[in-house]
Amino acid sequence: PRAAMKLDANMLRYLSKEDFRVLTAVEMGQKNHEIVPAQLVASISGLRHGGSYKVLRTLLRHKLLHHDSSKYDGYRLTTLGYDYLALRALCSRGVISGVGRQIGVGKESDVYEVIDEDGRMMVMKFHRLGRTSFRAVKSKRDYLL
Repeated sequence: PRAAMKLDANMLRYLSKEDFRVLTAVEMGQKNHEIVPAQLVASISGLRHGGSYKVLRTLLRHKLLHHDSSKYDGYRLTTLGYDYLALRALCSRGVISGVGRQIGVGKESDVYEVIDEDGRMMVMKFHRLGRTSFRAVKSKRDYLL
């Protein structure tokens, strides 16, 4: 069972372009690796190794990534990391402009109030298929609004 992680949408505005480049690089790396090697993250993100290392530490501190050094030095996205990538995509497309309170938690989804640029209230549902298996989450994760 995963530890409950509060979705703090306010933190979105404090994440830099580089933070999202590294998050996206880890997501892309997870297409072929369960744990993405640090060098691959640096190479996909296009930041020099020192730059990506600093960003990786920030993302770890905010619990958007998980570090695994059992086989080699590598990273994977946490559920919260996936949520932030989804929120950023929805915000940048103009679908939503704000996230309100959580209005439901189920076995397979989390539900939040959201608002669009015209002030209309809507509901956003994050499906959590395969909550315990990140491999399954990665292949089945869906962002619906």
